[in-house]
Amino acid sequence: MEQAIEQKIIDTNQKYLSALVGKEVPERLQRQLENMDWSYLDLIHGEKQQRGTLEPLGAMELPEIRERKEEFQKTGLEAIRAGKIGAILLAGGQGTRLGFDKAKGMYNIGVNKDLYIFEQLIENLKKVTDMAEAWVPLYIMTSEKNDAQTREFFADHAYFGYQPEYVKFFVQEMVPAVDFDGNILMEAKDSLAMSPNGNGGWFKSLLNAGLDQDLKEKGVEWLNVFAVDNVLQQIADPVFAGAVICSGRVSGAKVVRKADPYERVGALCLEDGKPSIVEYYELTPEMAEAKNEAGSLLYGFGVILNYLFRVDKLMEIADSRMPLHIVEKKVPYLDEQGRMVKPEQPNAYKFETLILDMVYLMDNCLSFEVERDREFAPVKNPSGVDSVESARELLKKNGIEF
Repeated sequence: MEQAIEQKIIDTNQKYLSALVGKEVPERLQRQLENMDWSYLDLIHGEKQQRGTLEPLGAMELPEIRERKEEFQKTGLEAIRAGKIGAILLAGGQGTRLGFDKAKGMYNIGVNKDLYIFEQLIENLKKVTDMAEAWVPLYIMTSEKNDAQTREFFADHAYFGYQPEYVKFFVQEMVPAVDFDGNILMEAKDSLAMSPNGNGGWFKSLLNAGLDQDLKEKGVEWLNVFAVDNVLQQIADPVFAGAVICSGRVSGAKVVRKADPYERVGALCLEDGKPSIVEYYELTPEMAEAKNEAGSLLYGFGVILNYLFRVDKLMEIADSRMPLHIVEKKVPYLDEQGRMVKPEQPNAYKFETLILDMVYLMDNCLSFEVERDREFAPVKNPSGVDSVESARELLKKNGIEF
């Protein structure tokens, strides 16, 4: 191990590292330490990143989309048949908030029959592949904690009827958690307390897995990125893809009209003239409630984590340093005596990159309105808002049996 890295270890881990590990550093721990980006620690006491000047950004609204649907769909289907559209499923999370300790996509939302979240998403994608009579390459991002079980789950269920050679898995990068003093936490004597690096790290993780070669071989020019926890996600939607292609823009984002000014969703906007997303908690009451002449909210289009990015543009920004967001979390760790501690209050910082920051690195973005009752059914809680219960109601409304 390099002397500089050893000194960093000593400086930042005086509390417990030597007591836990001793002189001999286990191979797994050594590998984690050598691969660690130490610049994360500099952010803890740094100044909070300042936002630029925010302005509203409208959307291509439903009436125009319906009027041009045939044109957009034709363009999108041609791109799919030519192999130019790929899909990225962000599935690194666990179902912890649902009381489920496995990959969230493995959660069974069925009542009268089994219906897994992964299964429903594949069914949504198959509607498009059946229409196009062509397979869409699907890349599934897992995490260290759920990679093996996710691969096994898909294999056990015969990929829910999807063509296996068009499905590739890759593992999300992990970053260490640190306590509020900047000391690295450990979850075992041979391992740091690691956590996924946020949904903004998906493209870098894909590149690290060598899947850029697969994109090149298949001729993929666009990637549709979507989240696992929305069971109504319409994936590789030819109308959406066609609209973005026809617009000449390098990215697109599906949006829904916000249910109210303070709905807890990010709103697509302009920041210093570039496409961006302002989080609900960043909006002042004046901004949240501001309306245009037609009476619509100026910041009234919320993102649903369904984006389309042009691959060549992603390659251009691949080496860009994305902002790191620091969040306070409850992180189990080993104390100086080697005992596992499970805190009841937040005790550590986690570092995340967010996909919304990728939007800001794009030259432009088409804001594309969709019907929320047809495309927005998040499964985040067991009951109440954005829950298993509300998702089931929307599945029923869309004629999906469960």
